[in-house]
Amino acid sequence: NYGKVIRGAMDIDINRAISLAQTYSLDYYTNDAQKVIDDPNIDLVYIASNHESHAEYAIEALKAGKSVHIEKPHVVREDQLVRLCQQMTQSAGSVGLGFNRPNSKIGKMIKEKLAEQPGAMMMNWFVAGHEIDPDHWYFHEKEGGRILGNLCHWTDFIYQMVPEENRYPIEINPTRAERSDCDIAVTYVFGDGSIAIITFSAKGHTFEGVRESFAAHRGNALMAMSDFKTLTVEIIDKKIKCSPFYRDHGHSGAIEFSYEASKKQREGCSVKYVWETGELFLKTKEALEKNQKLTLRGFEDCEISKTCAANP
Repeated sequence: NYGKVIRGAMDIDINRAISLAQTYSLDYYTNDAQKVIDDPNIDLVYIASNHESHAEYAIEALKAGKSVHIEKPHVVREDQLVRLCQQMTQSAGSVGLGFNRPNSKIGKMIKEKLAEQPGAMMMNWFVAGHEIDPDHWYFHEKEGGRILGNLCHWTDFIYQMVPEENRYPIEINPTRAERSDCDIAVTYVFGDGSIAIITFSAKGHTFEGVRESFAAHRGNALMAMSDFKTLTVEIIDKKIKCSPFYRDHGHSGAIEFSYEASKKQREGCSVKYVWETGELFLKTKEALEKNQKLTLRGFEDCEISKTCAANP
């Protein structure tokens, strides 16, 4: 969309870096992240590594004055979230996060139609995920598991659907059996009485990858979405249908956001948003692991806001 703008590729597996460099005719490849971070001709660092390393690469890039696009999850621990937010206030670089679904055509329509209605809302996500082998790197202790690796997509989505002034406090109620990150349900009660439920099932393999359905009701609007292929919105006697030509999860929109923010064509993510969406999925993981209810406060009511000035 923007011409030949990718300069270099880094991967700890040099063969993967070579493959990417050859595919996109890049200027160089490397297995040394510092070479990319120190490169004066790079403005934006796109981070899509293993989860535990996301925040560490982002903090170093921000220290070097770079902008960053951080694929989900942007952190796996609260100390990373604190350090990332603090570094954001000290860097000229912008930050974009890889939560793509709200950037899709269907995601934007859901938010628009819900925003037109008054009162509290009901939201329900049902997600059928991939079955992952027990020795998969997602389950390594430092990587955060499937709540941070998968469920964070949908915690961010419900967070974005509730108006800012109505979000807090957020009550998190977990429902689980033996495992804390698969075959679980989580209920969220927002400050205005809005309720959201996320059910995550991982019982076998799905032919078309992750399958997801969403239903919501607010005011006179009733909607149902299936796999980002179809959306139906009913408002009393009117029915609106959206069915994009191809399945769009909003990946392009998320990446374009970060690129344009790095060029100062739009505002990047605020410290407040980076903190609150990160805290939501971290506390969801904690609630499921402890199997107990937790309540969240917003950024302004947390200790971090006293030492970390929010972006405009």
